[in-house]
Amino acid sequence: MRRIAGLLVVPALLLSTAACGSEEKGSDSSPSQGGLPAITEGAKFGEKPTLAKGEGTPPKKLKVEVISAGKGAVLKKGDQAQVNYLGQEWDENKPFDNSFDRGQPFDVAIGGQGVIQGWQEALKGQKVGSRLEVSIPPDLGYGAQGQGDIKANATLVFVMDIVKGTTVPVSADGAEVPQNDTALPKVGTNTDGKAPSVTIPKTDAPKKLVSNYVLEGKGPEVTDKDTVVAKYEAYIWKDAKQFDSTYKSDSTVSWPLAQVTVEGLKEGLIGKKVGSRVLLVIPSDKAFGDKDQNGIPKNSTLVFAVDLLAKA
Repeated sequence: MRRIAGLLVVPALLLSTAACGSEEKGSDSSPSQGGLPAITEGAKFGEKPTLAKGEGTPPKKLKVEVISAGKGAVLKKGDQAQVNYLGQEWDENKPFDNSFDRGQPFDVAIGGQGVIQGWQEALKGQKVGSRLEVSIPPDLGYGAQGQGDIKANATLVFVMDIVKGTTVPVSADGAEVPQNDTALPKVGTNTDGKAPSVTIPKTDAPKKLVSNYVLEGKGPEVTDKDTVVAKYEAYIWKDAKQFDSTYKSDSTVSWPLAQVTVEGLKEGLIGKKVGSRVLLVIPSDKAFGDKDQNGIPKNSTLVFAVDLLAKA
């Protein structure tokens, strides 16, 4: 969602608003038959690849070729994947980004937010341990607006190594913690995967950060170095106006906490246990301060009900 994308500083693979497209797949472990750029070096899984410049007109639809098939689990909606990648524009001979040099795979919520639609479509149904080469048309990438150094209407080519896949629960499942403070929002305790209710009192918002368990899980505590997989409901305290929800889009998010720029969101989740539902009340000085933020008025106190489902 656009409003929450601004909370993170991530690599070039940002959320796209493009619609889904169709998918074509090539043959397993064979040379490219569909005209995708050749992998000129580092052809094996785990090796940093180099790509030749694309020739001719790029595919108009998403095209996925399995360079080598893994033996791991098949990625399905709701799973969390870690992917090493190199990305290059079709008509260029130098990459615009790669994770191999950083030594850290990119975290992706399958069917979730945080990456362009072409990535989501390419990864869904693939096996962990696979290497893919993928061409992504503009409508499933960055479209007419481009992104950073990526040109407008660019067809993108990626080599992707699916390093890891994790099944993510549909809901927090911890023990209920009493919610006795009537001056704070009350959050529903359902564990059926549906959105929890959030009832905000018609009183003044607290001046300090609130981070309380609603359901206390039994998983490991979250640190500032972790990437967490979460679902959430998000409101503005004033008028109890909802401004974002992963439940409405039936998705999850991956938050690398070291890169979260909203101070209260980061502080409020560090130290909480995986499997928990957490109420966060974030005063404006730990949120967006005196600046409007994509429909969130300046000086707004924010309310989050966050399910910490997994660590990537």
